[in-house]
Amino acid sequence: MSDSDHNHAERGLLRRHDDIEYEPVDAAAGLEKGILINETHGAPNVALRRFTLAVGGEVPRHTNDIEHEQYVLSGEYVVGIGEEEYTVSAGDAIHIPAGVVHWYRNDGDEEGAFICAVPTGDDDIRLVED
Repeated sequence: MSDSDHNHAERGLLRRHDDIEYEPVDAAAGLEKGILINETHGAPNVALRRFTLAVGGEVPRHTNDIEHEQYVLSGEYVVGIGEEEYTVSAGDAIHIPAGVVHWYRNDGDEEGAFICAVPTGDDDIRLVED
């Protein structure tokens, strides 16, 4: 950890909206991810990310080695978890256990957005064949 990262961990950190960069997620169609806070910013345990899911966007069935906690900010879209599908909208909270197959689909007419909190560290996506 660099001196500046160590100092952030001791005194806290504010990241402004303009500092957050969004990038497309390669494994999905219409999904973008912005890293709000993670270990590179001095948060040793939890990473906080914001995602947007475009109208018509889809994230294929996949698993991750880490759990996910999500909070829906806007839009209405489908989240599949295991054998269930849920239509979610602003204010809904979601827990996806580590290793459980999940997917997303935005059939609505508005972009979806959600916050995702995960343990820091590796977050590899493994696509699951139907």
